[in-house]
Amino acid sequence: MVSRRNLVAGIGASVASTAANRAMAQSFPFKPNQRYPDPAVEILDPGFAKYRLYRATLEQVATGMRWAEGPAYFPEGGYLLFSDIPNNRIMKYSEKDGSLSVFRSPANFANGNTRDRQGRLVTCEHSVTRRITRTEKNGKITVLADNFEGKRLNAPNDIVVKSDDTIWFTDPVFGIAGEWEGFKAKREQDNTNVFRIGTDGKLTAVITDLVNPNGLAFSPDEKKLYVVEWKGTPNRSIWSYDVNVDGTVGNKSKLIDAADQGSLDGFRVDRDGNLWCGWGSNGALQSEPTDTGGRKVYQLKGRPEDLDGVMVFSPQGKPLGFIRLPERCENLTFGGPKNNRLYMASCHSIYALYVEAHGAT
Repeated sequence: MVSRRNLVAGIGASVASTAANRAMAQSFPFKPNQRYPDPAVEILDPGFAKYRLYRATLEQVATGMRWAEGPAYFPEGGYLLFSDIPNNRIMKYSEKDGSLSVFRSPANFANGNTRDRQGRLVTCEHSVTRRITRTEKNGKITVLADNFEGKRLNAPNDIVVKSDDTIWFTDPVFGIAGEWEGFKAKREQDNTNVFRIGTDGKLTAVITDLVNPNGLAFSPDEKKLYVVEWKGTPNRSIWSYDVNVDGTVGNKSKLIDAADQGSLDGFRVDRDGNLWCGWGSNGALQSEPTDTGGRKVYQLKGRPEDLDGVMVFSPQGKPLGFIRLPERCENLTFGGPKNNRLYMASCHSIYALYVEAHGAT
């Protein structure tokens, strides 16, 4: 029998979810595959088979965003926070009742989010304020960094917390380059750096030679730092750096080259060191137009529908598997009670898939 309390709670969750989707929403239907194993999970190397759960199906757990990004999972409350950048809000998906609600609005066009070792939200405010903030347990917002050498940051993008409580983030220009992910503004930093915030609060530029660095993550033993170069040439790439005991990095080498029109964005690393990477079309055009309905049209290279999803690479950069999605995947994270539910922020929606892999912590 359904109690009045449960009924009211259910109605409240439904109203919250409906309200969140109605405001500035672009919702899309999704039909999960009823067949096991789910054909959306493609094995590119036999070694990936052990990470596929035979009886797990790709799910759409939320929709109604304009550009979903920066997912971060909070096991204490069983919920996922993620950014909806153009709508200038941070959203909250609850595993307990499946509700979707607005966590913070306005959010200074928040992009990357993560959870620190004390269970607090740490956020890249992508535009307007252009800063790194921490949300305390009482809801107070603490500013961790907003300038370097007396000049404003560009547009903090993605962020990770190391086991020693240092905070590392990328600072490309996307949030100030146009009017979609924030407000167009003058760039003050000479470079697009990767920064480190020490436990003493000191901000240091640890990488200064990448063109618009994007996603970043550590290897499980934290001896390697991986960083996406969004404007790398000729293709987007993931660079690997040795992490030194003093917080500096060295020995730069290219680990992954996103050839074949692929687009690297955010990614996470599992306990075995594999890289689970958001993937999609990079928007590159053919060199010559084609005739379409009597007009000369420059078509995209490749087929976006064949590229949208998550590409999984070994620690050596070998492609292992691909999770096919109906939308381009910008970023992802591991979550769930067992840390084996992959949450994928993909344009307008959040997708989830249980896997036999666990996020590195």
